[in-house]
Amino acid sequence: QVQLVESGGGSVQAGGSLRLSCAASGYTYSIYCMDWFRQAPGKEREGVARISTDGRTTYAASVVGRFTISRDNAKNTLALQMNSLKPEDTAIYYCARIRWSGSCTGAIEKGDYLYWGQGTQVTVSS
Repeated sequence: QVQLVESGGGSVQAGGSLRLSCAASGYTYSIYCMDWFRQAPGKEREGVARISTDGRTTYAASVVGRFTISRDNAKNTLALQMNSLKPEDTAIYYCARIRWSGSCTGAIEKGDYLYWGQGTQVTVSS
């Protein structure tokens, strides 16, 4: 079955960096777009970054220029490099996969994300 397993979270001071990873299994990884989401305490889960099957990337405005999403189709892994971290980046970070393969342009409803990882905690102190 499909599994997504995140790793790499932790605690860091403001201005620091972390690299999150997501290991995917149970499906043909290369033909699906992948996303990173995050959820801070008391807030709704929000999209952070997306990477298409051909490597195109999109980011939330709050992380542009600081975060970089990437994928390794040979290893079935997804990464999120987070630099210049701020206290407001504190959240649980999740990788997620939508229901359909192929194109993933435009807005996608959270309900269309069929698979989620268990999440990894990122804490940024000031």
